[in-house]
Amino acid sequence: QVQVVESGGGLVQPGGSLRLSCGVSGTIGKIMAIRWYRQAPGKEREWVATTTTDNTTNYEDSVKARFIASIDNNDERRLYLQMHSLKPEDTAVYFCDWAIYIGSITYDYWGQGTQVTVSS
Repeated sequence: QVQVVESGGGLVQPGGSLRLSCGVSGTIGKIMAIRWYRQAPGKEREWVATTTTDNTTNYEDSVKARFIASIDNNDERRLYLQMHSLKPEDTAVYFCDWAIYIGSITYDYWGQGTQVTVSS
C-alpha cells in the first residue's frame, strides 16, 4: 500500500523560514512528478510547485524566489520544500502529491497535509 506523509509544518513569524518534508512508502512504480499544493481556510486548494525526477521545479508565481523544492540526494522517495520570507498569506495546509506510473496509468497519491501558520 502506498503511503504519503508530509511533515515540518508549524507556526512561524512573518519573514521566517520552514522546511517541509514529504515522503512516499510502499511498492511504487516509476515516479513521474511530485507536486505541492496548499489550501488556506475558506479557499480552494491551489498548486504551489511541481518537481520532476531530474530535480527541475516549476513554481507558482507568488512563491517563486522564496520557495525551493528539491528531491533528497540520497532518497528519491523524499522531497523537501524549503520556504523563506514567509508571509501571512502563505498560511495554509500544505499537501504533496506523488504522480506514479504503474502499468499504463499514472496514479496520484496524496498525503494528509501539514499545517503552516505565518503569524506574529
